[in-house]
Order: sequence, then structure tokens, then C-alpha cells
Amino acid sequence: MTVDFSVVDLSRLQFALTALYHFLFVPLTLGLSVLLAIMESVYVMTGREIWKRMVKFWGVLFGINFAMGVATGITMEFQFGTNWAYYSHYVGDVFGAPLAIEGLMAFFLEATFVGLFFFGWDRLSKVQHLASTCLLALGTNLSALWILIANGWMQYPAGATFNPDTMRMELTSFWDLFFNPVAQAKFVHTVSAGYVTGSVFVMAVSAYYILCSRNVEFARRSLTVASSFGLLSALCVVVLGDESGYMAGENQQMKVAAIEAMWETQPPPASFTLFGFPDRDARTTHYAVEIPAVLGLIATRSFTKEVPGIDKLVSENEARIKAGLTAYGALQRVRANPGDQNARAALMSGWHDLGYALLLKRYRADIENATPEEISKAASDTVPDVLPLFWAFRIMVGLGFLFILFFAVSFYYSARRTLHQKQWLLWVGFLLLPTPWIAAELGWIVAEYGRQPWAIDGVLPTFLAVSNVPASNVAASLIGFVVFYSSLAVADVYLMVKYARLGPDRYFAKGAGK
Repeated sequence: MTVDFSVVDLSRLQFALTALYHFLFVPLTLGLSVLLAIMESVYVMTGREIWKRMVKFWGVLFGINFAMGVATGITMEFQFGTNWAYYSHYVGDVFGAPLAIEGLMAFFLEATFVGLFFFGWDRLSKVQHLASTCLLALGTNLSALWILIANGWMQYPAGATFNPDTMRMELTSFWDLFFNPVAQAKFVHTVSAGYVTGSVFVMAVSAYYILCSRNVEFARRSLTVASSFGLLSALCVVVLGDESGYMAGENQQMKVAAIEAMWETQPPPASFTLFGFPDRDARTTHYAVEIPAVLGLIATRSFTKEVPGIDKLVSENEARIKAGLTAYGALQRVRANPGDQNARAALMSGWHDLGYALLLKRYRADIENATPEEISKAASDTVPDVLPLFWAFRIMVGLGFLFILFFAVSFYYSARRTLHQKQWLLWVGFLLLPTPWIAAELGWIVAEYGRQPWAIDGVLPTFLAVSNVPASNVAASLIGFVVFYSSLAVADVYLMVKYARLGPDRYFAKGAGK
């Protein structure tokens, strides 16, 4: 087997760019959908028209962003058939289930109730329209749930096994797939980050109005909702991020070691490197500033368990490659003689290491004849690139604590009804506008880049998952996607800025602020 790594790299780049483009729209959709439900609940309870007009105005911005999210999201799934054909063949029985449910249940729920939200104001009662808005928010979050269940399985493939007769991974427990602990932790962490994004967005636009002395009463109420919801969401992001860190410490130890640039195993509890400059060649972190015991507590929730370093994990992976070769040999015997029960038993007892043996396909087709040097190289390939992971994680976490501080101060002044008077804080809120997107994109880089070299962690190497297509085809489609998605991003920013600058004035009649 010959692997064309130009196709692999281009396919990875294309999927990464389309995913990052798509995720520009997802967090705001998640956050605004819940904020709309909160604002409309206040309208139904109080009957004050200003809250209705708030829902309509923020709903326009939600609708623009929702449409762009749909346009960028649909094309991502087609790539599994075009660029990642072997991936779809090998794990499609498992991976396809949550994607199908997302389309049949969550997306149709969103699509139905987004129409009722915009066109049902004069056709539904107050309570019926509120129910539609709440179901729209539910559909949006359910859509994220099923996507993250699929992605969580890529990080931790629970509820599935290898079938030597079909040469595919097959689902054995939908329960284990749904309640995958990595998927559940990723879901709550990701949607909380979306809520922070929506809150920062509402805070920034509202701050702009007050700084311009426009729509002050509208903006004050929006600030009140966003500051309280944002504080709760920001706290949840950090707490649930800790849970994600623990899950990674249990199930993706190489990712944790790479994020920490920790080559040697430390005595427990391990320190957390707050700042430093990782040097992979020297296998050290220069000018490291460490906080004692923090990493050990996050990754193991213990003072006595060790967090393995990169060197130890590479050594363990080398042993798993050798064990995988034994399983691979048993697989060849089963394929030659399906009735060989001894070979079948040996394969099923060791199939969990089979994916590690497949890493050798990078170096030779007849992997059963791999040399010790090739096995050592394959084990070293299990280390993701340390530098981008190290800094992406720290910038993301730093922004997370910044959001807590900002929302805590904003909530304090909002409770005292003086937030609109604090111009310095309003300027901070306005300038923070792009930061939740930066944090969200960095979070996806940590999650997905940190999984490399695996498409399915420990099961399928990324370079084996690609389609057998010419590199020129992938390059052409990559250019097309970049042009198309960039145009959508420009259109989205233009429309959002246009309607935000127009403001809610057109929704206000005389006396509507009373």
C-alpha cells in the first residue's frame, strides 16, 4: 500500500478549514437561541412590549447567523464520502448513527420552529410562540448534542467492536455510544462556550448603543440579561472544562502530555505549566512557570496518581504496536481461513491494539515484517505537535477566566443598576466581541489536533482514512471551499454589522419603552 501524503495533508486542511469556518456560526446560534427564549419568557410574564421587540431584534441577528451556519454545515458531511471514503467505510455503521439522528430529529426540529419563530407572531398566541422559541433553542442544542456524540466517539470509541468478517467497526451498544463520557463532557463544555459567545455578542452590541446614546432602555435590559446569563455560562465553561480535562487524563493521556509539553513523567501530583516555551528538540520547556499539583488534580483528581509523560507513553505505544502486530497476524489467518477459531479468538482478544499496528502502514505495506526502527518511528508518530497545542490551550483557558472576571463585574454593576453608567466597562465589553470566537476555535484545535495521528483514537490512523483521489482534485475543491466560505463569512459580517448599526429603532413605536 502506498500512501499519498499530499492527499492526506490537503484533505486534513480542507476539513479543518471548513470545520473552523462552520464553527464561526455555531456558538452564536447556540447562545442567541437560549437568550431569545429567556427574553420572550420575560415578555410573556410581564406583557411589556419592549421585551417583544427585543426578541424580534435579536432574532433577526440570530436568523442571519443561523442561515450561514446551515450553509456551511451541510457541506462538511459530504466530505466523509468525497475525501474520507475509507473512514466512512470502516466506521460508518457507528459514526453514521448519531449523524442520521441529528438530521432527522434535531435539524428538522430547528428548521420547523425557526419558521414559526419568524412568521408566527400574528398567528400564534403568546404562549404558543414562546413554546416555539423554546423548541427552537432545544433543537439547536440537540443538534450540537448529536454532532458531539459523533465527535466524542472519535476521541473515545466506546460501544463498538471490530468485525473481521466485514472488516469494519460495528456498533455493539447504542447506550454506550450515547452516554460516552467524553462526548457528554464535550457537549456541556461546548454549548456553555456557545452561551458565553451569545452573551458577549449581546453585551458588545448593547454597549455600542449606550456609548452612542441610542436605544438606552433597550440596551440596559439586554445588558441585564446577558451579564447574568453570561456569568453563569462562563462559570460552567471552566467547571465543565475541568471535567473535559479529567476525561482526557483518563482516556487521551498523550493529548494531555502534549498540551503540557511534559516529556518526563513527574512525581504525583504533577505541576501545571502556566507559561513557558516548549522545545521539542531539547525535550524541555524553557522559562517554565509552574503551579504545583494542579495538573495532577485536573487529570487524575488525586494526589497519588501520576500523569504519564510523553516518553513513557511512547514506550507504552511501542508495546501496543507489537501487540497489534500479533492481532494483525491473527486477522490475516482469519481472512485466509474464516473457520480458524484459534486465530479468531486471538484477534478478538487483541483487536484493541490493531490500530496501533496500522500506524506501520506509513512505512511499509507488509507491516508484519516491520523492523524495530520502523516500530520505533511509528510509536513516535503518536505524539502530536506540542507547540500549537501548548499555546492554544493556554490562550483558551486565559480567555475563559477573562470572561468570568468581565461578567462578574458586569453582573455586580447590573445588580446595582449602574452598568450603563460605567463607560470603561462598556468599552471593555465592546472590545471583547471577537474573543469568544477565538477561544472557541482554539478549543477545537486542542480537541482535534490533539487527537492526531488518529482519525478514530487508537483505532484508525488519519492517513489511512482518506479517499483514493488525486491531490489535484482535493486542491481544487479546497480552493473552491475557501472562496465560497470566505464569501459567506464576509456576507455574514456585513449583514450582522448592518442590522446591528440600524438598531432596534424600527421595532419601536411611541411609548414602547414603557
